[in-house]
Amino acid sequence: MVEKIVEEMRPFFDPKAVAIIGATNKKGKVGNVIFENFKMNKERGIFKGNIYPVNPKLDEIEGYKVYKSVKELPDDTDLAVISIPAPFVPATMKDIAEKGIKSVIIITGGFGELGEEGKKLEREIYEIAKANGIRVIGPNCVGVYVPDTGVDTVFLPESKMDRPKSGPIAFVTQSGAFAAAMLDWAAGAGIGIGKMVSYGNKLDVDDADLMDYFIHDEGINVVTFYIEGVKDGRKFIEAAKRITKVKPVIALKSGRTEYGAKAASSHTGSLAGADTIYDAVFKQTGVIRAEDFEHMFDLAKAFAALKDKLPKGDRIGIITDGGGAGVMASDAVAKFGLKMADLSEETLKYLKENFPPHAVAGNPTDVVGDTDAERYRIAIEGFVNDPNVDAIVVIVLFQVPLLEEEKIIDILAEYQKKSNKPIVAVAMGGKKTDHYARILEDKGVPVYPTPERGVRALAGLVKYAEYLRRGA
Repeated sequence: MVEKIVEEMRPFFDPKAVAIIGATNKKGKVGNVIFENFKMNKERGIFKGNIYPVNPKLDEIEGYKVYKSVKELPDDTDLAVISIPAPFVPATMKDIAEKGIKSVIIITGGFGELGEEGKKLEREIYEIAKANGIRVIGPNCVGVYVPDTGVDTVFLPESKMDRPKSGPIAFVTQSGAFAAAMLDWAAGAGIGIGKMVSYGNKLDVDDADLMDYFIHDEGINVVTFYIEGVKDGRKFIEAAKRITKVKPVIALKSGRTEYGAKAASSHTGSLAGADTIYDAVFKQTGVIRAEDFEHMFDLAKAFAALKDKLPKGDRIGIITDGGGAGVMASDAVAKFGLKMADLSEETLKYLKENFPPHAVAGNPTDVVGDTDAERYRIAIEGFVNDPNVDAIVVIVLFQVPLLEEEKIIDILAEYQKKSNKPIVAVAMGGKKTDHYARILEDKGVPVYPTPERGVRALAGLVKYAEYLRRGA
């Protein structure tokens, strides 16, 4: 089974040759943007496969030979990307079946989401795919984005939408628009995405298939889902149980309300179902439910950096150079069901001996506004060595005058590396703070803009660690 799912999915993420059915030389059209994406990535040396545009009306696009039909395609074609009008897709699928291509991404919309006529077309496509062992992503989607291999079927050009760098987060979504917006946002936020899959109406490849695939994907540490509805609940549950034993899964499930469920139905034809059922399924399978988009990526960022350093318990230590921020973090600890760690007598003694009299040794420990980086080092050293502390939140207000920015960044990165306890940082501020936060994240310390978001992300790590300790 392992080999089967990996082999079936491989062409979607790393094809030997891609056929772009509906490729065109008309700038801005879907078939042109997808062709340009592959062409640019090939010129950059990222996409290593062959590119075969297909259009019966053209002979050549920008130096590439255009094939008149699928039947003429070279035999190494293992991925077809379809962007032609919906009524022509079933006939094209028959040609794809005859050609022996086993992986198809159908970008085209106008299927099940539009009603019975569209559902009939979907059934026709599904029967062809099923009878010929073809796996299908879509229809009504933006497809796949893999920065490491140069696969990019997102039909929004780079001039309008930035692509994120590579990273250990997989993102799976029904909504294509959400996928595009998320990729653009992730690029700006410096968050690395290893694989993005937008599957639209989920005719064939679904959440469960992708979870089974990502179990074996060594480049992915955490899998995030935006879900509007699950068609095969049992299949989802079984796959979720398998992957959460190995990797964390975070789900943002929309359609929680009556209005949202109705919108989901008209969007991708999904049956959103009772929200309480999803809550129960996520709890049973260890899937962590995100409250919103922000929460999902706060969690993903924490897991991407700290998956191999999960907390052994729920006792949180807080270090801050601002008293108010420390209070906010303490409130968040209670709000998200965690506990404030009771520092050991040894730790308190160590802090008091090494701090100036006006600094506060305790939990939170307040190194106060005249701190330098070394005072932070003392505090972190004490917390790391204290057996009563399971995880640490370090709030750094970079604005304080005596704090050497590069030095505190190096200290945090050093302890993140050598300690077996997870450390998340909180940095509140503007452009200068964002600059230092980005450097800190590049060194492996997840950074959050508010104490509440930092503690909430840590709560996700605690929750997943508890799930694993219970025996998954």
